[in-house]
Amino acid sequence: MDCVYKNPSAPIEERVKDLLSRMTLEEKIGQMTQIERCVATPSLIADLSIGSILSVGGSAPFEDAPSEAWADMVDGFQKAALGSRLGIPLLYGVDAIHGNNNVYGATIFPQNVGLGATRDADLAQKIGIVTALEVRACGINYTFAPCVAVCRDPRWGRCYESYGEDTELVRKMTSIVTGLQGQPLPGYPQNYPFLAGRDKVVACAKHFVGDGGTDRGINEGNTISPYDDLERIHIAPYIDCISQGVCTVMASYSKWNGSHLHANHFLLTEVLKGKLGFKGFVISDSEAIDRLSHPHGSNYDQSILAAINAGVDMVMVPFRYQLFLDHLRCLVESGKITMTRIDDAVERILRVKFVSGAFEYPLSDRSLLDTVGCNQHRELAREAVRKSLVLLKNGKDVTKPFLPLDRKAKRILVAGKHADDLGFQCGGWTKTWDGMGGRITIGTTILEAIKDAVGGETEVVYEENPSPDTFASQDFSYSIVVVGEPPYCESGGDSQDLRIPLGGEELISLIAERVPTLVILISGRPLYIEPSLLEKMNAFVAAWLPGTEGAGITDVIFGDFEFHGRLRNTSFK
Repeated sequence: MDCVYKNPSAPIEERVKDLLSRMTLEEKIGQMTQIERCVATPSLIADLSIGSILSVGGSAPFEDAPSEAWADMVDGFQKAALGSRLGIPLLYGVDAIHGNNNVYGATIFPQNVGLGATRDADLAQKIGIVTALEVRACGINYTFAPCVAVCRDPRWGRCYESYGEDTELVRKMTSIVTGLQGQPLPGYPQNYPFLAGRDKVVACAKHFVGDGGTDRGINEGNTISPYDDLERIHIAPYIDCISQGVCTVMASYSKWNGSHLHANHFLLTEVLKGKLGFKGFVISDSEAIDRLSHPHGSNYDQSILAAINAGVDMVMVPFRYQLFLDHLRCLVESGKITMTRIDDAVERILRVKFVSGAFEYPLSDRSLLDTVGCNQHRELAREAVRKSLVLLKNGKDVTKPFLPLDRKAKRILVAGKHADDLGFQCGGWTKTWDGMGGRITIGTTILEAIKDAVGGETEVVYEENPSPDTFASQDFSYSIVVVGEPPYCESGGDSQDLRIPLGGEELISLIAERVPTLVILISGRPLYIEPSLLEKMNAFVAAWLPGTEGAGITDVIFGDFEFHGRLRNTSFK
């Protein structure tokens, strides 16, 4: 019997049908399972026909592992999958949400909050192209991006993952999907998954749906709205992603009118797969099935039943894989989950694997390694930083602008922890799940960029927290104060006051009362500034979470480029 599924010239749907007909129930539910790399072994992958592996929250081969080490690891997993009975390759997934941010030395772009301020769809597409290259250099073929949430309340801890509060802006920036996956050719089947070649990655539109519209901005909370509003505000960007051939969609932890999205048949199956015609697969969020019951992980049988029957195709387990496999098999054998539903899920997963070229090119392309963190990619990130900056104040007198700064000033003061902390510049989802401070990767801090930008006769004095004595003995032409939020992610970033943390307000006041001052705010969202504090500043710039290329900031504040960015939030909704 000929193996149609092994024939790259055969139509994809025929390959899917042929392979599905050869699979046992155990192999099918194995394909529906995504596990964490730290629990994966070659024998487990081959014996259970595991469909996908991921790195949870930056889980890496080892500390500061370069791209080549990632490629070695992923290739090892792929070889194990290819050694299984049917030789079905893996999808390996990572959260490459602002560049390949888990990997040491990769180019880290501004977070989506900053990209939204650029309003530049072409730039977003170029960033997708570069991100895909650096991800594929690691042997990885799947990224859980882009986040197309419409953030209606900046108190949400994931605000920085959203391009903005305006649906049309978010729709515009979905061009990053074409960057990540490539451009479908004219005549390509509508709403069908697409991937252009070995230098592209499977993308994932997330989190379906309404995650940015929860009551009071509470992460994983409840979005309260009629369906028409949900469709108009939150579903609309998914239509654009699907039209570009996005391969996967991730369900949201949140609820819609009290109903968990992971168990919502109407939204996942009737709307997403039916009304919108999505032909790729729906993946759960990490341990999301566990969260369908309280306490988490209890009543696991019912939680799996609800999610799979609602329309979840692949489950990000990621650790309790054997328990998941056993429960899912029993649910199918008992008839509570039909084979029709299992076959639909596996068809969708196999369709994406064939479309992605994983069967023909399962292993890494080592020729891409030289692209990681290269000058061309960093220049693009620097451009993105420049275009994301928003000028909020320029001079106490509108007729006398404070910016651009004099790069030939005799002595300038730079203050604030954020001025010389690469991890704080990058924010959450960088190296680790919630991010971290310090020299976490290769890049240029704002302080380093300032020192490079000023003239040779200018003395740059950096004090993280100057005291009043600092000003008694030194005569400063001006100061640059860089303050903002520490890294955070998800619920850990929920905030009810939106004030500048870490003593930022006090630092601004101390310095601005003594020296003409530019304040640069590093944050994942708009923060509240007291009018009296704003009056003390001479200039104020929102720099968001710019990533590794701090020179993009000095390009603008010293006048080499004009300010371009515009605010993407107006008020609470």
